[in-house]
Amino acid sequence: MKKPTYQQRLQYWFDNFMSRGTPAMLFGLFIISALIIFVAAALVKLTGTAPNGESFFTVAWMGLLRTLDSGTMGGDTGSPFFLFMMLVVTFGGVFVVSALIGILNNGLEDKLEELRKGRSMVLENDHTLILGWNPQIFNIISELVTANESRKSGAVIVVLADQDKVEMEDAIRERISDSKNTKIICRSGSPLDLTDLEIAGPHSARSIIVLPEGSDPDTHVIKSVLAITNNPKRRETPYHIVTQIREPKNLEVVKMVGTRDVVQPILTNDLIARVVAQTSRQSGLSLVYTELMNFGGDEIYFRQEPSLSGKTFGEALFAYETCSVMGIRKADGTIAMNPPMDTRIEPGDQIFALAEDDNKMLLSKQTRLSLDESLIQHTEKVTRARPEKALLLGWNRSGATIIRELDHYVAKGSQVTVVSDIYNLDKQIKLANGKLANQKLTVLEGDIRDRDLLESLNAQDYDHVIVLAYSHLEQQEADAITLVTLLHLRDMAERDETPFSIVSEMLDLRNRELAEAANVDDFIVSEHLISLMMAQLSENAELMDVFTDIFDPEGSEIYLKPMADYVCPGQPVDFYTVVEAARRRGETALGYRIMSESHSAEKGYGVRTNPGKSEKVSFAPEDKIIVIAEE
Repeated sequence: MKKPTYQQRLQYWFDNFMSRGTPAMLFGLFIISALIIFVAAALVKLTGTAPNGESFFTVAWMGLLRTLDSGTMGGDTGSPFFLFMMLVVTFGGVFVVSALIGILNNGLEDKLEELRKGRSMVLENDHTLILGWNPQIFNIISELVTANESRKSGAVIVVLADQDKVEMEDAIRERISDSKNTKIICRSGSPLDLTDLEIAGPHSARSIIVLPEGSDPDTHVIKSVLAITNNPKRRETPYHIVTQIREPKNLEVVKMVGTRDVVQPILTNDLIARVVAQTSRQSGLSLVYTELMNFGGDEIYFRQEPSLSGKTFGEALFAYETCSVMGIRKADGTIAMNPPMDTRIEPGDQIFALAEDDNKMLLSKQTRLSLDESLIQHTEKVTRARPEKALLLGWNRSGATIIRELDHYVAKGSQVTVVSDIYNLDKQIKLANGKLANQKLTVLEGDIRDRDLLESLNAQDYDHVIVLAYSHLEQQEADAITLVTLLHLRDMAERDETPFSIVSEMLDLRNRELAEAANVDDFIVSEHLISLMMAQLSENAELMDVFTDIFDPEGSEIYLKPMADYVCPGQPVDFYTVVEAARRRGETALGYRIMSESHSAEKGYGVRTNPGKSEKVSFAPEDKIIVIAEE
């Protein structure tokens, strides 16, 4: 092999030196400047041309001043050689200063570009970490900002996603103009990459939210959870991870990869199906669910009250003036929502209740309750359920679950009609659900956007109309079909005097905003509710069992029932008396709905959750009571 020349070696050394970046180049300029100054000073001293016999260091100082400011040599006097050397030093200074400005400018640009890339390490503690990016992130951040308002020291949200840092910050700022006392930090990187993950400080986060992304969101979620729980640098204490899964078969996989940690996956398709089934049947229930999930109004809090030990759950219902007790969390962690009224509260048990804030959970000072017995309906009269007609337009994997859920709630003799362009759908439904107990199933084939088809179905004659998004289509195409169908149904509802509820499903949260209507009976179901739940769970992992119980068809659920079955209408009655009327039926009262306000958005469509128990209200016969009951 030919031996490299001296020039090649020098060139190789120079290339390596310059590749070290701005610090190396600044050091090189310093060496060049020092050589020019000291060589010039040495030559001046050796030739004896220094003016007034100045010392070597004085001449070097003069050279340094001329290097930094070329105008300094304007007043020089002395021998021609001295003047020539000062000119050389000045020309060298011009070169050095010009190069220095260029290097500093490039270095600053490189640093700004690095900051733009969002690759610097996050040094926060006790922050909420969001991994991934999809339209849900804006609702989640908005809810967390509201939740953090009560934190005096402020809070931090860190977002790590495979997106441009500046674009993420601009998008968040556009959707959430006021972050109040919450600082939002964005970093660019893949949640699946262990090196990128370290940037976001996962080991010091108090909770981690993993958002689904890509064509196979469940796989993305599983890998992201693995990157956290199996990280070689993981912390000893358990992580609190909140995420969502679409396929039931992947639910146990997520739990398995986080056996050492608190991993809370939400089964989205199943939850949305249950919400569709329940909200389609009960006008106003969607508002109650939203109230339970968001941080804007009343939330669910846990409280251990030693003074309630030994008392029954029925007695605890009256313990708070401004809180609505919902159930008991036993000392072993099990949740009992609306347990039998004679259930004893034991030491170590906690009650959970709907309250404006945790510091508002104060025991009532009333020792004796003045219940108005004359207003309580003592008969066992219950408004008998009648058969219902449901129309289900469109189809996706949630359809079979919705039909099954409806069959649990409706009276015998009810009907459900499914209209879709899916081939052989009737066999698919029967295979998934078997024989229905309370409903007669009819399956028709057709285009749900066809106005003539909707008119021929007499959609206005159904009690509930449900529009499902076609999940086998591209997201925007599926939502476009839903929007067109929804516009036809709304037009038909406005022309018909017989009211019917419309529940539709949107795949993209942005399309949900386009389709929003000013009518509580026209409810858009999407992953918005999932976003609210994820934000709640990230703040309080204990709520998972409560939410599971609320949406589980087994046991107690939330119902809106005729108020006339509980108290006499037309006379002022306080909520203590309403709570007592529900207690005698083994039910827990959470609020009521004034039907005369059901179309007023300013008045919350008449829904009042967790009202003050001393406030008196005159209820009309059509008004509803919101209760937790078994049926």
